[in-house]
Amino acid sequence: MSSTPSFTPAPWPRQLRSQHWYGGNSRDTIYHRGWMKNQGYPHDLFDGRPVIGILNTWSDLTPCNGHLRELAEKVKAGVWEAGGFPVEVPVFSAGENTFRPTAMMFRNLAALAIEETIRGQPIDGAVLLVGCDKTTPSLLMAAASTDIPSIVVTGGPMLNGWFRGERIGSGTHLWKFSEAVKAGEMTQAEFLEAEASMSRSSGTCNTMGTASTMASMAEALGMALSGNAAIPAVDSRRRTMAQLSGRRIVQMVKDDLKPSDILTKQAFENAIRTNGAIGGSTNAVVHLLALAGRVGVDVTLADWDRLGRDVKTIVNLMPSGKYLMEEFFHAGGLPVVIKRLGEAGQLHKDALTVSGATIWDEVKEVVNWNEEVILPADRPLTDQGGIAVLRGNLAPNGAVLKPSAASPHLMVHRGRAVVFEDIDDYKARIEDEALDIDETCVMVLKNCGPKGYPGMAEVGNMGLPPKVLRKGITDMVRVSDARMSGTAYGTVVLHTSPEAAAGGPLAVVRDGDMIALDVPNRRLHLDIPDAELAARLAEWRPLPDRPASGYAWLHQQHVMGADTGADLDFLRGCRGNPVGKDSH
Repeated sequence: MSSTPSFTPAPWPRQLRSQHWYGGNSRDTIYHRGWMKNQGYPHDLFDGRPVIGILNTWSDLTPCNGHLRELAEKVKAGVWEAGGFPVEVPVFSAGENTFRPTAMMFRNLAALAIEETIRGQPIDGAVLLVGCDKTTPSLLMAAASTDIPSIVVTGGPMLNGWFRGERIGSGTHLWKFSEAVKAGEMTQAEFLEAEASMSRSSGTCNTMGTASTMASMAEALGMALSGNAAIPAVDSRRRTMAQLSGRRIVQMVKDDLKPSDILTKQAFENAIRTNGAIGGSTNAVVHLLALAGRVGVDVTLADWDRLGRDVKTIVNLMPSGKYLMEEFFHAGGLPVVIKRLGEAGQLHKDALTVSGATIWDEVKEVVNWNEEVILPADRPLTDQGGIAVLRGNLAPNGAVLKPSAASPHLMVHRGRAVVFEDIDDYKARIEDEALDIDETCVMVLKNCGPKGYPGMAEVGNMGLPPKVLRKGITDMVRVSDARMSGTAYGTVVLHTSPEAAAGGPLAVVRDGDMIALDVPNRRLHLDIPDAELAARLAEWRPLPDRPASGYAWLHQQHVMGADTGADLDFLRGCRGNPVGKDSH
């Protein structure tokens, strides 16, 4: 049985924050109201009703979010229906597809900018209209820092891709087809033909990539209405979800139901276990660690390993499995997965959600409509899903690996290191037939972490050398301080901390060193004597190329390690000046 959530709604009516701008007849309030009225708003809209900011990450250069203006209109309809006053606010959109050097470098900047957007304007509640990978965590981080009532509405995944009768996943098949071209198994013309088949509707990646993972994390955390994560972008029910969320945020403001009421340690534990069950992206690790830091909840890499180790991966979706988000939605979506966790005793059932109900009350009656997509517990995709957190002298602060996307025969492996000093070195040498490498080697990529790239780009799933691919080999052990796309796959060790650019042991790995990977025992070891490792580290010097100014300088000076979420150090663990206490 679930228990009643421990939340007491605030009394209503009461004076809201927006009335510091719009209430009364002083010169200042007339100034604020008067300018708003030039848009045709009647006087009674400023009577104290909740002002709802629809924080919209739409951008033509964030194609995953290209349909969010349409969804914003449905959110507005819901807000109007519930007696609120909706205002659409365009905010920083850190889209993965086009941002260089990487959208991850700008996640923290977006969060900071959006935090100040909320803090400095008459917004009583926020609808976080998100989709592409970094837009979801950046807006959640901003909402957590300002702690005003907030609800997530994601844009939803695109429809399935199809190429010559084969179901193809955005991202996942990009990596597969790219390797096939290098191996001589696919022509460039065929690759271009497949390109047109990968992204055939609005929406985010149709695999369980980072966008779908973070949509699932928002729902599992309780920050989105139940069922939000999987509805396809072009399905009419996506628009319905937006409208219902618009209605709900108005009541959340009246009740004063805030992120701090929802984002508890229990909520994060639910999300971590959910990530294991869905075969979610390794990127969820850095994003949830950063979000937990914003609300002051103690979540660590050890929690990721402890909570995910015994969770079965039951969602049969690419890149780990066979199907795509469209089938996941029709099978019942994330509520079915959360129900399964509850039935397995792996869910905090009384965790509060934005609906005002517990997470268990939201899912306890749902039905699984396709057990080939959401597998029964007795035949999971992987017995131990989750994220494996590896430690050893090569990763004193930890590194991560996604077992459901890795090759079983490589989970225990010892091989000779082939070292690439940075991504440019890798690109320059990987196709060289003279490169001394075979499938038994361990590919090592340095200087691609939060400080090193800068921004920790999705380059950790290094493509294999053509001469290895031509043998029919599709996977090798790869180790780096980078991230990889949630759509990617392989036996890839990521987020190695401390990173090379900060003087971590990864910085001093040399060609020919032996590296031992032991995933069952969570070990990543550089097989050299301790004294030699210490001597190498003593000789290490930082790379000379450093940004001289601008955000790149700020980021590199203040970004923390991947093991704590790669947030800026001056933002972690502090909600600063809560918006409710702002003076006007």
